[in-house]
Amino acid sequence: MRVGWVLCLFVVVSDASEDLAVRHERLKRLYEVGKILHSSLEIGPALDIILAQAMKLTRASSASVSLVNPTTGLLEIEAGRGLPADSRGLRLRVGQGITGWVARTGQSARSGDVRRDSRYFPLRSGVNSELAAPLDVDKVRGVLNVDSEEKHAFTAEDQAVLEELAGQAAKVMQNTWLHESLRFKARMFESLAAVNQVVQSAVNLPEALDAVTREARHLMSAKLCSLLLLDETGGRLELRSADGAGQNYWEKPGLDLRESLAGTVVRSRRAAQVLDVRASGIYRHGAVAEVEGLVSLLCAPLIHRQHCIGVLNLYTGKRHNFSDEEIRVLAVFASAAATAIERARLYEHLRELEEKLRHNEKLSALGLLAAEMAHEIRNPLTVIKMIYHALDLQFDEKDPRSEDARILGQTIDRLNRILERILAYARHSEPAWQQLRPNALLEDLRLLIRHKLNKHSIQLRCELDPQTPPIQADPGQLEQAFLNLALNAVEAMPQGGRLTISTWPLKERQAKTNHRQIAVRFEDTGEGMAGTKLVRAFGSVLGSHKPAGAGLGLAIVRRIVEAHSGQIKIRSAVGQGASITLVLPIAQDPSPNPSGAGKALRSHDAHSQTPS
Repeated sequence: MRVGWVLCLFVVVSDASEDLAVRHERLKRLYEVGKILHSSLEIGPALDIILAQAMKLTRASSASVSLVNPTTGLLEIEAGRGLPADSRGLRLRVGQGITGWVARTGQSARSGDVRRDSRYFPLRSGVNSELAAPLDVDKVRGVLNVDSEEKHAFTAEDQAVLEELAGQAAKVMQNTWLHESLRFKARMFESLAAVNQVVQSAVNLPEALDAVTREARHLMSAKLCSLLLLDETGGRLELRSADGAGQNYWEKPGLDLRESLAGTVVRSRRAAQVLDVRASGIYRHGAVAEVEGLVSLLCAPLIHRQHCIGVLNLYTGKRHNFSDEEIRVLAVFASAAATAIERARLYEHLRELEEKLRHNEKLSALGLLAAEMAHEIRNPLTVIKMIYHALDLQFDEKDPRSEDARILGQTIDRLNRILERILAYARHSEPAWQQLRPNALLEDLRLLIRHKLNKHSIQLRCELDPQTPPIQADPGQLEQAFLNLALNAVEAMPQGGRLTISTWPLKERQAKTNHRQIAVRFEDTGEGMAGTKLVRAFGSVLGSHKPAGAGLGLAIVRRIVEAHSGQIKIRSAVGQGASITLVLPIAQDPSPNPSGAGKALRSHDAHSQTPS
């Protein structure tokens, strides 16, 4: 009797010791799993570790992690072990199957005979037991499942272990998602900064467009990114840039706004996505997508100042539901890209204007050159004509010299008529007067020359007095004079420097006339000039030794200022830069007087005092 009692006690103690050993081993494994999980921020390897330990600790034959897709609201298998190959494509509604029930209720479920469980949804054959625990990350975001071919394979303790693993998995997922979100936002800011930097230095619109598609593809880890802009009619979208595209994609025809998904995005100004463009009725080029390996599409509008100018397309190489955050990020990127594109367009327009102004400068220089040549030639021609008539070359009609004398007289008259026509044309290029504000012209000039100044490492400082009154002037001629002075300053600072543009109204005691005037000053920190070079700075075009640019440009400035009854004053010294001041009458003065011509010539002395 005592022997039996002792034997029974030994068995009980042995079972208890074995049970404690098993629990200890499980706790030890959970602890080790926790350490491994929390040392990793990669969700893929973390989920794989969780599934491996879940199967080992519960003696399961298969395991899976299903997550709720935030876009579709469906449960999708994110990771699995021991599952059929096609299981990754399975999607369940929340509430469907034991997995869906756990996702809806937030409670664990243990079924010892799934054939008798009405909630069960079969995923693979031969399963008899299922155990599932919710992944709670501020709310239920998914479910951890294990299955077994044996009936009643899982115990209450197995359930507690799986719940512990699910809790650890939820924390890892939360940390991973937070880390990925921060990393994604960091990439977004880096891409936005990169786009802005490239566009700032872009010399043309295509370069800016390529920067947008390249950075968007990198930001979203996409297979292909393309950018389409509205054509001049506003009725079609034309492909302007693509990163990651093959020849077939580039050869696609443009899209009609009335018959395409991109057209719908332009009209609604809202992003749209397609899960699989290869099998979508609203996507026009499914065959091209098949060849290029394109599957899912996210199309975002490019909106600038409430106007949609085009679309930005992102393609993935596999089926992908773009999350709300991804859509939101692309919308922010597209908005910045639209602004960058419009700035690049504006820069191209400004470059065209600059080229046009340079062309006008050459034409003006040629006209001025022709007028000065006419003046210079007419005087000796007049002497020749006087001597010809004084000689009174009369020869007998039979003398061959008689015909030569007649031709000589006709040629002299013809040359005189040509000179008169040239001078008459030069006189007709008088300013087209209108009232304007010089500060506004100088603000436009700042936009026009800012890229050129940046290229030459020149800092621009504008000190425009808001009290400067309007003047009566020709805006085109005055803008040309200002541009020539700015370009002359750039040439004077090949190693960089500072250009200061100032305006202010002159006081009565400063004005040299009875009329009120304003001053416009261009001051550089360049090489400076002195002596003969300073005296001849605004001299004749014929006296310039420069092949182009400032040699002709400053002569044109002198001519324009003279036509506006103004004055030019220059102060400079070698190595100390130059200060050029234009003094112009304000709008209330009488119309400019031709008698003002020549005032500029008297202002070339290096010791002239500029207005203060």
